[in-house]
Amino acid sequence: MQNIDILFVLQPVIVIIIASALMLYWYHKSHFHTSVFLYSLVAYATAIAFKYAVQIPTITAATNYFGAHSIGLGLYYGLQTVIFEVGMAFLVAWFAISRGKLERRDAEAYGSGLAFWENAVLLGVLPLINLITYYGVLSTNSGIAHTLYDQLSASAPGLFAPASQALRSVALGVVERVSSILIHFAWGFLCFMAVYFHKKRLLLVALPMGFVDFLVPFAQNSLFLFEATFLALSALSVLVAWYSTRQLKS
Repeated sequence: MQNIDILFVLQPVIVIIIASALMLYWYHKSHFHTSVFLYSLVAYATAIAFKYAVQIPTITAATNYFGAHSIGLGLYYGLQTVIFEVGMAFLVAWFAISRGKLERRDAEAYGSGLAFWENAVLLGVLPLINLITYYGVLSTNSGIAHTLYDQLSASAPGLFAPASQALRSVALGVVERVSSILIHFAWGFLCFMAVYFHKKRLLLVALPMGFVDFLVPFAQNSLFLFEATFLALSALSVLVAWYSTRQLKS
């Protein structure tokens, strides 16, 4: 019985290291309040909960109505990210700052915190645990191992790909998570600065960044093009965030 390629664990490990290193960098640079972890978690977790609450009862109908690779479905995903993820990042920042819980030195860490919870935890630690569990179970010759093998062969055959394909998948996955880190940082930072400096225009700059999820339905059409576009938009968003706030006082 074939086991999964252990190389797949590299993706979550690398992403966890990158997202964690970014938080450590900002702590060393600005000594942010550790409560940033809590507030960014509240913002991210609440947004994801709202997205699940919307998508679970509507995703099948939306896909059937618009089509799996359509502009309509792209808007369906993009609007949710704008309203829930960017919107909650702003509201939680407003709550924390208005009550004196966070200061200017927490701005970068707040954006990085949003990226940390999605990429290091939700899409880092949890998949890593799953992959290690799969590898450990499939290393045995038990009935559970055979059942798991059949399930994975049907639902995730890519996990049994040869090393060359596994490394390609890992590389693309890491690029996608780096893009996610950049975009979350950009809109989180802008939302924080919008609240702290009372600059509504910064929120208006941040909101369209959520439309990056418009690309999701088209990812499978050309994965390389999707990842390149996602990375370019994310890097551009960070530059826009920096340019938009460069004249604000610390």
